[in-house]
Amino acid sequence: MTPAKDQALAVLKSHGRSFYFASHLLAPEYRSRAARLYAFCRYVDDVADEAIVPDFAIQELDCIKRSVQSGCSDNPCVIDMIALMQELAMPHAPVLFLIEGIQSDLTMQQIKDETHLLRYAYQVAGTVGLMMCELLDVQQKQAWPFAIDLGIAMQLTNIARDVGQDAGLGRIYLPATWLDSMTAQEILSPSAQQALSLQASTKRLLALANDYYLSGLSGLIYLPPAARYGILVAAHVYSEIGQKVAQSGYRSWDRRAVVSQSRKAVCAASALMRYALHPSLRQSNPRHDSALHQHLQDCFGTDQTR
Repeated sequence: MTPAKDQALAVLKSHGRSFYFASHLLAPEYRSRAARLYAFCRYVDDVADEAIVPDFAIQELDCIKRSVQSGCSDNPCVIDMIALMQELAMPHAPVLFLIEGIQSDLTMQQIKDETHLLRYAYQVAGTVGLMMCELLDVQQKQAWPFAIDLGIAMQLTNIARDVGQDAGLGRIYLPATWLDSMTAQEILSPSAQQALSLQASTKRLLALANDYYLSGLSGLIYLPPAARYGILVAAHVYSEIGQKVAQSGYRSWDRRAVVSQSRKAVCAASALMRYALHPSLRQSNPRHDSALHQHLQDCFGTDQTR
């Protein structure tokens, strides 16, 4: 394994513990590719999250977009992502959508409504599902909508877990229409009535995530066996974060849900057993629910754009 690939795995282990746990069930080549993609996504995310001057970060992200489009860069992380894209003939569109979604964090203060929430989740995570299809040698484009849905589900879980952390950065991803336009400061120190609104909104968010998990998991049949079980476990371990949020009364403005290693092992074993014992989870030609993409009709890889 090259130093760049070793470094990518180290980034995954340090920052993406749930994905790193599940990645052990991927074939070595798939694991290496996934780690390289994660390292790039982490780097781009850090450009936005660690920005002191937002305008400078926006310019840096614009530079990364141009590098992706041109295939040239002097940044080692971007160079490796370009190499990965070239190795797999990966479309540019998902990568560019991802960067634009992360770029929007620098100017966004609050998601307006559910439509904007799902479009944002598509940009920053549904696109990763599309890129994973390329990494995992998925041949059928029929898999794309399901991959998008799994990415969206995971991003909605992230938002439910990080309500307080995001508010500390001045960002509110729970839609204003759900929260009656609460401010970030109010989220960090809510009144009793505002706390109830936060809990109800977080519960609603996780119910929405569950719809996308169910869809995403129904598309696992499109993955090669050497990748299928790793993604199955990743999805179940990640959805367990939502379960932890629920167990805390949907309260995540002053705490952050964490899934222990032992609990991850239990989730993994349970997911693998259920998948093995229930043929209904392995439909050979699953039908995608187009209603899940009603707000994404112009987005690359959705039902409407296949």
